[in-house]
Amino acid sequence: MTTLLYKEIRLAAHPTSIVFIFLGCLVLVPAYPYSVIFMFGCLAPYITFLNARETNDAWYTAILPVTKRESVLGKCLLIASFQLFQLLFSIPFAFLRSALNIENNPVGLDATLAWYGLGLTVYAVFDFVFISSFYKSGYKAGKAFLLASIPMVLLILMVEAMPHIPALTWLDSYQPKHLLMQLPILAAGFICYAALLLFAYRISVKRFNKVDL
Repeated sequence: MTTLLYKEIRLAAHPTSIVFIFLGCLVLVPAYPYSVIFMFGCLAPYITFLNARETNDAWYTAILPVTKRESVLGKCLLIASFQLFQLLFSIPFAFLRSALNIENNPVGLDATLAWYGLGLTVYAVFDFVFISSFYKSGYKAGKAFLLASIPMVLLILMVEAMPHIPALTWLDSYQPKHLLMQLPILAAGFICYAALLLFAYRISVKRFNKVDL
């Protein structure tokens, strides 16, 4: 798997995608819709898939001793690497924000445990729709992105609206008791992300095996 991931990073990943994954640092900005960071995490695989199409990555991979299943696996590993690294990269900046005693984000949800869990859910839904749609043809990245963007945008708007609902203000809190209440959301986010990515991989393998390159 490491060889597949290395190939994807060196040959398929677009430089812009690498820049996007470092935008997790935006959680340090005082008044910014932090969930937009998830949009960048969804744009990264889209731009990479576009780049792969323009460079005939699918045909190049087909002449290597790599099966279609392994080709799909490589792309799934790349997407997961982009998104998980972005979230991990944001954590030190979230701690720094807390250390600097910056006021709660007036725009939407702060970078709490709940925010990370909900972010994983956004990624999970986007990846499932995007990857499984893309591998119907193996090259229609634009259509797949459009289909996946609809639930992604709706979920981002929902996440940003949550702290403005009186009954859900605890999602925007760093108090220990509220962080404990947020832990199940974080755990559910991880489970949802792993499950939907695995499901997308299996569906995509079946669809890609039917594609004539």
